[in-house]
Amino acid sequence: MGYSGARGGLAAILAAERLVRDKRDAAAADLAPATVVGAFRLGVDRVMGEAGLYHEQTAGAAFQQAEGDTMEATHLLRAHRSRLPRLATSEPIDPDEMTVLRRIVPAFREPDGPQLLGRTTDYTARLLDTAVRHPTEPEPEPAHTPRPATAAMRTPRRFLDQLRKMDLVVEHRGEHGDAEPHDLARFPARPPAPRSAVLSAMSRAETGGLVGLWYRSILGPDGNIHEVTLGEVRHGHLPLRVRHPHTGNPVTVGRFRATEAEAIEDLDGAEEQRDKFDVGYGLCLGHNERKAIAMANLDIANRRFGRSSPLEQLLLMTTDGLDSTGFLEHLKLPHYVTFRSMVERKQAMRANTETESRSTEPWGRTCR
Repeated sequence: MGYSGARGGLAAILAAERLVRDKRDAAAADLAPATVVGAFRLGVDRVMGEAGLYHEQTAGAAFQQAEGDTMEATHLLRAHRSRLPRLATSEPIDPDEMTVLRRIVPAFREPDGPQLLGRTTDYTARLLDTAVRHPTEPEPEPAHTPRPATAAMRTPRRFLDQLRKMDLVVEHRGEHGDAEPHDLARFPARPPAPRSAVLSAMSRAETGGLVGLWYRSILGPDGNIHEVTLGEVRHGHLPLRVRHPHTGNPVTVGRFRATEAEAIEDLDGAEEQRDKFDVGYGLCLGHNERKAIAMANLDIANRRFGRSSPLEQLLLMTTDGLDSTGFLEHLKLPHYVTFRSMVERKQAMRANTETESRSTEPWGRTCR
């Protein structure tokens, strides 16, 4: 397929872009990047995760420049990341080091550690609030204020440890010799791919696309029907460590927020360990519980059906938002030449058909 370049009409193109800038900048003249990050936290976090770059201020600026279009903001941020030098490679970290801001265990009422609801509206009725509250107006005092979480409560043991203690979990640790994780930012992955490549692809996948693929796996149009229980969801801070260039020792240079999820599958296959559960894992940048939960579910589905169905190929090659929307968006560019050639082929076929019909012996007459 060939695409014709966008040529001509330069004045109209510049005027269209200026229209965007003028309207956007006039509406957001008093909107500082920190305000964007605070007011549109989940949108900014989604952009950071899909772009693969954690920097709230830069992601907020991209979100604002893109007029709230998360895919356009992701494009801006990933393009910006491609211009940055690689100064160091971070050290592996243990997710158990997470200082949780929110932790829920839907599978167990009394897990080993607290249930911390954190910042969420999951458990309240959501209706459109049209009331405008002045920023200086104080919030009404709640009837009951929960006691603040202690440092120990912020680092609870994970629910999976309880299942391991009860010997109810299929162990996958060490199955592939703890291989080096696949760096998807530098090397694209194609099936068959290691689990780390599939998890990386899901981690920066477009959230809506990944949730759609998860829903498809639940409904089972491919015949891979499976049901899962959500074990645990965490959102919190993780440390970022690199090797010191002179001493060679790992040093903490910052921290970042991430969302982690573990899903539990009730194994029921003929060749599976039916007396145990399987556990899937999801981890992504920022606060994005939908993506982490979909990841954990699809991690299990890919382990069970990935090689016997198109699932692994779908996860690796169709979930990247920039790939899919880039292909879709290009349809808006001029295709004059390619479409003209299609029209000419149709006209040639029609002319050829009319010529053949005229040269064909009429029905009911015998050639002598």
